[in-house]
Amino acid sequence: MAELRLDRIAKATGGTILQGPPERVFRAFAIDSRQTSPGELFFAISARRDGHDFVADAAARGAAGAVVARPVPTVSPDFAILQVPDTVAALQGLARSVLEEQRASVVGITGSVGKTTTKEFAAALLSRKYRVLKSEGNFNNHLGLALTLLRIEPRHEAVVLEMGMSAPGEIRMLASIAPPDVSVITNVSPVHLEHLKTMEAIAAAKKEILDGMKAEGAAVLNGDDPYVELIAQAWNGRKVYYGLSRGCEIRVENLQRLGFDGFRFDIVHGTERRRIKFPFLSDTYIYNLLAAVGVGRSLWLSFDDIERGIQDLKPYAKRGHLLRLAQKIVVIDDSYNSNPRALEAALRNYAALPARRRVAVLGDMLELGETSAKFHEDAGAQAAAAGWDLVVTVGPLGGHMARGARRAGMGMDGVRSFAASEEAAAEIPALLCEGDLVLVKGSRGIQTEKIVEALKETFKES
Repeated sequence: MAELRLDRIAKATGGTILQGPPERVFRAFAIDSRQTSPGELFFAISARRDGHDFVADAAARGAAGAVVARPVPTVSPDFAILQVPDTVAALQGLARSVLEEQRASVVGITGSVGKTTTKEFAAALLSRKYRVLKSEGNFNNHLGLALTLLRIEPRHEAVVLEMGMSAPGEIRMLASIAPPDVSVITNVSPVHLEHLKTMEAIAAAKKEILDGMKAEGAAVLNGDDPYVELIAQAWNGRKVYYGLSRGCEIRVENLQRLGFDGFRFDIVHGTERRRIKFPFLSDTYIYNLLAAVGVGRSLWLSFDDIERGIQDLKPYAKRGHLLRLAQKIVVIDDSYNSNPRALEAALRNYAALPARRRVAVLGDMLELGETSAKFHEDAGAQAAAAGWDLVVTVGPLGGHMARGARRAGMGMDGVRSFAASEEAAAEIPALLCEGDLVLVKGSRGIQTEKIVEALKETFKES
C-alpha cells in the first residue's frame, strides 16, 4: 500500500485540511463504508448513493479520516477531514500522483471480451520475472483503477490494469490516470451496443487506450479481429499482432484439441517456438494467452519464463471452470458474463467435448440495445447447429433464443424456458441424466451462478 501523509494528500488533490493532524499517515483507502477497515481514508463518492451520508459509518468502522466535497457532521476532533472540490477527481488525482512517483511499467488491457482473463494471464507470466500489482476482480472503472493504484508499493515493477468502458471517453480518462507502457486490445465485439449503437463506435472507444499510452510504448493487438485492425490503421505507434493467422507476429501453430484436457499447440515468436499443453477448453483462451505472451515479450520476458508461467495457469471460477459432479455429470461454469461473441465461442467449443448428452443453459445477454432480439435468436440457432441436445433459456429474452433454436430445427422437447435463475435452479436438476455435459452461461444481471450452485448441491462434487 502507498503510505501518504495527510498534507501530501491535500497537495495532490488540491484539498484543504479542515481537521486532523497533517502528519497523519494513511496506508489504505476506501469508497464503501461497509468495507472500511481501521486506519483507512474514506472517499465520500456521490454515485447511486451519496458517500457523504456514510462518513459517520466509516468512522464507526475505524476509518481515520475522510475526503469530502461538502461539510459533514464532525465525527471526532481527531478524525481527519480533507475537503476537495470533487471527491472522484481527488481520488483519481491522488492515484495519478502516486503512480508518477513509481518506476513500474504499466500494462493497460481493454477489449469487449476477455479483459479479465488476459489481465490474469499477463500478471501470472510477468510474475516470473517482476513483482506485479494487478487489478483485483473486475476493478476496471474510474474508481476501481484508482483504488488499485493506491495499493502500489516501491517494490512493484509492473502494474497490470484492466480498463473497461460503457461509453466514449471512459478509456481515455483511465489512460490519463495510468498511461500504459503496453496496451492490449483483445477484440471489438457487440457489447454495450445499447449505449454505443454501432461496432465502429465501440472500436473508436477502444482506440482511446492507444491515444493515451506513452509515446515509446507497444500496442499488443488481436491480428485476427477486423475492427482491431481498423483501429491499428489509424495509429502510428509500435504494434505487436497476435493470433492464429500466419501474419501475426506472435501466433499459434499445429493446434490440437485434447478433449477435456484442453489443447496442445506451438507458440511462435520470431525464430523461437515452444510446444505447449494448455488446460483450457475453449480456443478463446488461446487468444487471451497470446495477448499475455505479447505483453511479456514487450517487457523483455524470456520464452523460458513464459513457458514456465503457462504451466501454472488454471481455469478461473465462473469463467469456463470445469466441475465433475455425481452421476458423471460435467458442468462448465461460465456464469460470470455473456455476450454474442463469447456465447458463440462457448457453444462451438464445448459442443466438441465428449458427452452422453449436451445441455446448454443460457441466460439473457444484456445491454445489446435494439439488436437484442436478433442476437438472441442467432444464439438459439447456433446452439442447434452446434449439436446441443437440450437448450434451456433463462430470462425475459429467452423466448427469442428458443425461437431461434426451433427455427434451426430443434424440436419442441429440445427447448425449455424459465423466467429467472431461481426458477431454473429449482427445475433444471430434474432435467438432467447421467453422463450429461451442462454449459451454464449468462450475463451477470441474470445470476446464472445460482443454477450452478443448485447443480453442485443436488449432485455433490465428486
